Amino acid sequence: MTDDHILADLLTRVALLEDERDIARLIASYGPLVDAGEAESVSRLWADDGVYDVEGWLMDGRDQVRAMVESDQHQGLIGRGCVHLHSPAVIRVTGDDATAVCETLLVIRRSDSPDGRDRGFGVQRGGATLFELRRSDDSPHRWEVVRRTTRLLDGSAEATALLAQARPDDE
Repeated sequence: MTDDHILADLLTRVALLEDERDIARLIASYGPLVDAGEAESVSRLWADDGVYDVEGWLMDGRDQVRAMVESDQHQGLIGRGCVHLHSPAVIRVTGDDATAVCETLLVIRRSDSPDGRDRGFGVQRGGATLFELRRSDDSPHRWEVVRRTTRLLDGSAEATALLAQARPDDE
């Protein structure tokens, strides 16, 4: 293998690692941003025409994602105390498109007990999540969510099929 081929191979591998890192950061930023009520920042994670499909609730476009974060229901979660957690994602990049599979938890602060003691937090929901992403036209290092599909981890075939997309490429 020539030095030019070695260098080209290394540059390709570094670019892939950077893409995976950028996608992992995008996914990791969702929880803190949505828990902080940063509606505009959350909406900018999606493409203009992006879709957020979570357990029967379909948000079409950035405006609807922003509206979800601004909604009384979501603001109530923030006021009560909530944590949106994502497991590390299995990311596959194919050119300017990518997928990422992870598990998600919504953790909610329990109400105070009658004697005034803090009762801690409890898991409200566990989900299987598939992100479909594309490289943004704005920047070669910016990715955006084209579609996020989340299903309740309730043993359903739909939820397990989302998780099965995390299979290694060599299977």
